[in-house]
Amino acid sequence: MNRKVLIIAEAGVNHNGSLQRALEMVDAAVTAGADVIKFQSFKTDKLVTPDAPKAAYQENNTGTSGGQYAMLKKLELDEQAHIVLMDYCREKNIAFLSTPFDPDSAEMLNRLGVEMFKVGSGDLTNLPLLRQLARFGKPVILSTGMANLMEIEKALEVITLAGLPLEKVTVLHANTDYPTPYSDVNLLAMQAIAKRFNVKVGYSDHTDGIEVPVAAVALGARVIEKHFTLDRNLEGPDHRASLEPAELGAMVRAIRNISEALGDGQKVPSAGERKNMAAARKSIVAACNIYKGEQFTEENLAVKRPGTGICPLRWDDIIGTFANRDYRKDELI
Repeated sequence: MNRKVLIIAEAGVNHNGSLQRALEMVDAAVTAGADVIKFQSFKTDKLVTPDAPKAAYQENNTGTSGGQYAMLKKLELDEQAHIVLMDYCREKNIAFLSTPFDPDSAEMLNRLGVEMFKVGSGDLTNLPLLRQLARFGKPVILSTGMANLMEIEKALEVITLAGLPLEKVTVLHANTDYPTPYSDVNLLAMQAIAKRFNVKVGYSDHTDGIEVPVAAVALGARVIEKHFTLDRNLEGPDHRASLEPAELGAMVRAIRNISEALGDGQKVPSAGERKNMAAARKSIVAACNIYKGEQFTEENLAVKRPGTGICPLRWDDIIGTFANRDYRKDELI
């Protein structure tokens, strides 16, 4: 991807286990202008124990009955579904990405030829999985929700010791409360991560709305990830904290605009400014009629538009010199 900011439309499990809905989500991500659509790859038996409780936000969105196992079992996509999705993404010219939550799913994704891997926040401390993904040699995007700097340092150490250079790692600041209150976002932590570890950084957003990911781009995010859904009223754990397609499109447009507006950091007049300089800037002019041989003074000179004459920054150079010809009032010196 040659765009400055990589935008990942996080489908996650918002397909509710339906391949058809997952394909429709690919179409929605393409229409919105995202670079990547990301799913989640897991085998429930390998991911959770039968009695693992739901997270608080999952209980809020799906009810308190049952645990994670029963909830997740309905959200699995098998290998054939992954193949269909990857083929469809190629057809639609959008990159496919998925987060593996267990070793078998990681092996499957690598075998199917994914070009990069995403590590979810819950696996930041999963040493065996980090090591496995690093040994594939492909770029890794690492989410850091719930983590402190020491844990991030350890995860990066595991990855690099397994052979993946730091240049292939992008670290995403994140908060795993769904939705995240603005007061808990702590967006400046993304810059702290970049400074501490000298890595590319980005932001995985779980707030309501699109303001925070757009602000993250202004603060240097190279990757933005945001959950989306076809309908926020669908049943499932993540729909309520997700954007609907029109909102996803608005976020993508805002990010593209801000990314373009950031520029290259060199403070020089733009092409659009240069054509306005003569009209907007000023020159040294005669404040009254001045005759040849007369000395230029504070009283007989003024500064007015247009800016096609002597720049007023040279005011002190001109004061005290003498006119070499006659000047009419308001004539450029």
